[in-house]
Amino acid sequence: MARIASIAPVLPEHTYAQSEITATIGPLLSSDPRRLATIERIHAATGIETRHLALPLDAYAELTTFTVANDTFVREGTTLAARACREALAAAGLDAADVDYLLVTTITGIATPSLDVLLVERLGLRPDVKRVPVFGLGCVAGAAGIARVRDHLQGHPQDVALLVSVELCSLTLQHGDDSMANIVSSGLFGDGAAAVVMVGSDRADDVPGGVDVVDSRSDLVPGTTDVLGWDIGGSGFRIVLAASLADIVERNLGPGVVDLLAAHGLKVADVGTWVAHTGGPRILRAAASALELPDEAFAASWRSLARVGNLSSSGVLHVLADELAAGGHIPGSAGVLFAVGPGVCTETVLLRWPEES
Repeated sequence: MARIASIAPVLPEHTYAQSEITATIGPLLSSDPRRLATIERIHAATGIETRHLALPLDAYAELTTFTVANDTFVREGTTLAARACREALAAAGLDAADVDYLLVTTITGIATPSLDVLLVERLGLRPDVKRVPVFGLGCVAGAAGIARVRDHLQGHPQDVALLVSVELCSLTLQHGDDSMANIVSSGLFGDGAAAVVMVGSDRADDVPGGVDVVDSRSDLVPGTTDVLGWDIGGSGFRIVLAASLADIVERNLGPGVVDLLAAHGLKVADVGTWVAHTGGPRILRAAASALELPDEAFAASWRSLARVGNLSSSGVLHVLADELAAGGHIPGSAGVLFAVGPGVCTETVLLRWPEES
């Protein structure tokens, strides 16, 4: 068992209404009036009201090379991630020197030395901190990050771990690409980061509140490697997003969740809190259908999607932070957090709200 002690969800300062983003970004994708009408319709259908961007909106017209985009990612991403780490550590009552294990995940930029190294210097973490940089898991990485940190803490129950997700999705914008995948992507994804402090069982009693990470499950759907991901080339990260993704989620999410719950003597009806990947309206509805749940079971995820868009790997961490802040959970009750990523894969995490001491 491991415990999530605190989560700090953070967002860039530049905030815009969805309609304002559409009006500015649409002409960067196409000059065809019919295609612009399609862009406006698809962006509006996401249900997203606002999104936060790493740069001022008018700066995206100049974001035309991978070099500029990635340099921006390293600069802005490191700053945003460091802010999240400081806030999460402060909320847990811990210092940077207390951190024994650091996992940093992203899919929207690359850096060597990796972001974890940059954060060690920025935050003043110990030079002997164990570091794991992760690239490529995509939207699933927030859930997978919690699961893999829990795996580490199972063997190191005295450790303090820091999970960091930073996703600046807007920097992957592809100028002149009016493909349906790029249109959907340009209207769905937002920028954000989150840091999660987790502790092993030996230190759990020292952390008031929080939520316990009981178990996790990973599932990979065969034959789906061409459904979701990046086509990486000279212009950077070009989105691969097949229309079949929601159908794949609907067919394949349920069995893994059911099996994980069954291993702990639970059923879907026993879950009091659902933290669903904010993949978009179609993904949320597909997940609800797969689990035979009403849409309102994912109310927190729908609210987050409307407020900030799909934050890739940071999305479920923002939703879980909202749940922790809301409080009111029944002690000992179960929660499930899940996300979907390239592969196609899913990661399911079983949570339990601590018993009152």
